[in-house]
Amino acid sequence: MSVLRRTGYVLGLPVVLLVSWWFLSANSTDFFFPPLSRILESLREEWFGPRLTEDVWPSLYRLAAGYAVAIVVAVALGVLIGTSRIARGLLEPVLEFFRAIPPPVLVPIFILFFGLGDGMKILVIAFGCMWPILLNTVEGVRAVDSVLSDTGRVYGLSGWPRLRHLVLPSASPQIFAGLRQGLSVAIILMVISELFAADNGLGFAVVQAQRSFAVPETWAGMLMLGLLGFLLALLFRIVENRQLAWYHGLRRAQRSN
Repeated sequence: MSVLRRTGYVLGLPVVLLVSWWFLSANSTDFFFPPLSRILESLREEWFGPRLTEDVWPSLYRLAAGYAVAIVVAVALGVLIGTSRIARGLLEPVLEFFRAIPPPVLVPIFILFFGLGDGMKILVIAFGCMWPILLNTVEGVRAVDSVLSDTGRVYGLSGWPRLRHLVLPSASPQIFAGLRQGLSVAIILMVISELFAADNGLGFAVVQAQRSFAVPETWAGMLMLGLLGFLLALLFRIVENRQLAWYHGLRRAQRSN
């Protein structure tokens, strides 16, 4: 598939929706549904102006920090649980208990222990988005091909070399599936964490606009969140395709046969 055709598939529907929205709302006098032209003007003035550094960058910092913490903790725990029956027996009941707790419910407790700063928000994001990464890592590690595992054992592959050259590469497609799910959860929790006693961030700015009945600014904030999610998903897809090029090539070869 050519790059132009692939780009058309990605951008086609969003462009159609925006054009339809533009014409359908062009003459709108409804206070709560202003014309798209006003919303885009607010988006340019607010979100690509002072709010870019005051609200967007702090949100991206919290998102990146929480997501990074979740990756490190979840992959490490997932490898441990996936490779050790003893660790699985000891940790799974506790992890299942914490996994069942919705992260927004823990925000007041995190505020109590960690205050109102960025640390609390980063922990909320990390706690919520680590579960899909952890579960997918466990399943990926447990699904390592037994023939490859036995072959590696015969050749004396153990410890860190076995983990680096066999376990992690074999489990990486499943791990990336968890990372993709975790990124979506992280964006949601980034917004939720900024609704509580925050003084900046995307979630804070959108709620403030809503409470002050600044309707175009509220719509613009939601568009900014959607645009941010789209760009992050696109960036993730680029990284995933690069890191899993061997896996996608193998699947294409299998389909062609």
